[in-house]
Amino acid sequence: MASLKDLRNRINSVKATQKITKAMQMVAAAKLRHAQEAAEAARPFSERMNAVIARLAARLKDQQGVSPFFSGTGRDDVHLLVVCTAERGLCGAFNSSIVRLATEHINRLQAEGKTVKLLCVGRKGYDQLKRPFGALMIDKPVDLKQVKRLRFVHAHEIADRLIRMFEAGEFDVCTVFYAEFRSVIAQKPRALQLIPAKVEEIAAGAETEESGASAVYEYEPDEKEILSDLLPRNVAVQVFRALLENAASEQGARMTAMDNATRNAGEMIRTLTLQYNRQRQAQITKELIEIISGAEAL
Repeated sequence: MASLKDLRNRINSVKATQKITKAMQMVAAAKLRHAQEAAEAARPFSERMNAVIARLAARLKDQQGVSPFFSGTGRDDVHLLVVCTAERGLCGAFNSSIVRLATEHINRLQAEGKTVKLLCVGRKGYDQLKRPFGALMIDKPVDLKQVKRLRFVHAHEIADRLIRMFEAGEFDVCTVFYAEFRSVIAQKPRALQLIPAKVEEIAAGAETEESGASAVYEYEPDEKEILSDLLPRNVAVQVFRALLENAASEQGARMTAMDNATRNAGEMIRTLTLQYNRQRQAQITKELIEIISGAEAL
């Protein structure tokens, strides 16, 4: 049985931990508001970009000379997986859920005989994937630790790297993994194919103000040239959206995890305090019995 001093030390330790988790919860709540606003503000632009590309792709279906960012390389042998996670932990199952989805995707591709390459954005995903799939890593993780607020330039740097690799023939298909923010307690891991763009998924999610087929558009220059320019831009737009969704999901998951940790610490403090009081009362009672017994013996 632990002594009274050990119990006091443990209670003080848990109280100190509770102060830290409470502070982290408040910081995450403050950051969540800005991250959520940024993620929600990026969605309309991304969706409209998808709608325009879907409309152009429908007009150019089965035509020759279309951008390889839409038509692909004609092969499906080498897959590049971009796994976006956080730079820090203490955010519940946020990082693990994304890594789990990526792991399932890797295992399925390898079972089909495909070549898989990994590029991690965020150190936590890199740390979890390094041991089982270290041989698949093409480079060190993209470090966003020093970035206080995500800007489009950060996504543009990643997108430029992906575009250069695709043009150099280093992969055939590129898929990005991230967590879509839905609420403070709900973040859904997603896999989005960036290159080549999947028209079916884009068209299914595209919402237009017009009544679809009844709208007639004229393009200048022609559709192929516009699509060739928009598709590389769309890679940066989708990467930026994934980073913003991840940032909001991370803060939401951290806020929930720290709230649970604070509650658990409070429950542990109550349990330890009750145990401390009972043991202290038992020790006092024992000392009183010894004093009374000694007095009666005299």
